[in-house]
Amino acid sequence: MSKQAKIIFVSIAVAVLLFWVLVTIIPLYWMVIGSFQDSQSSASFRPQMWPSVWSIAPYERFFTKTNALRWLFNSLFVSAVITVTNLFFASLAGYAFAKLKFPGRNSIFWVLLTTMMIPAQVTLIPLYVLVINVFDLADTYTAIILPSIVTVGNIFLMKQYMSSLPTSLIHAARIDACSEFGIFRKIILPMAKPGLAVLAIFTFVAHWNDFFWPLLVTQTDQMRTIQVGLASFRFAEATDYGAIMAGATIGALPMMVLFFSLQRYFLQGITIGAVKG
Repeated sequence: MSKQAKIIFVSIAVAVLLFWVLVTIIPLYWMVIGSFQDSQSSASFRPQMWPSVWSIAPYERFFTKTNALRWLFNSLFVSAVITVTNLFFASLAGYAFAKLKFPGRNSIFWVLLTTMMIPAQVTLIPLYVLVINVFDLADTYTAIILPSIVTVGNIFLMKQYMSSLPTSLIHAARIDACSEFGIFRKIILPMAKPGLAVLAIFTFVAHWNDFFWPLLVTQTDQMRTIQVGLASFRFAEATDYGAIMAGATIGALPMMVLFFSLQRYFLQGITIGAVKG
């Protein structure tokens, strides 16, 4: 490829990427700007891209007319608990599949991977019946958390990462009479910190943004997460778009802060486990 052709190709690629950035960022920008305008301006077909008058009234209405603090607490609590349980169980399972030899290891692992091919919609109704009708856990934290205590995807992620860790250190620790749990705690976990960080970030983000399952198993306003609460935020006389955008901005803010402060771990998550050695 000639130098001129390379310049043309790079220019086209940059133009396409810039266009995609604009398409992606405009709705987010509109949401933030709309949260500082009155409801009429926010709902306008031609909204002001830069408000002539800034106002925090939408935020005041959102917090005074909804149970917003409780919704935020619920989202934080559920996401944090699910993240901790996934870190614990997925790291243990990943270590077992990657470094321990036991009968049926490969068969069990492939069975687990096979379950990832089943669409979530297929198991949704049986799971709902089990949690709500059999276990009678409707409108509880347990109902939201229980199905996500550990996921096969996270087990696969940790197995792939721990397969890249040196086995020689494990053999040396066994020679020194270190227990398997001691090896896991003192050797594997310190070396697996990057992988654990990626797992924690992706799990927390996924469950902070989760909507459908909390919507199914929660019934009262006190148990809603921020995403479900926003969907149920209505007024009898009209929809308050300004307050809704304020709530959406507050709900998205933790994720934006998390991404920009830990973006190198997000990028690691794309290639984790891809290189073994």
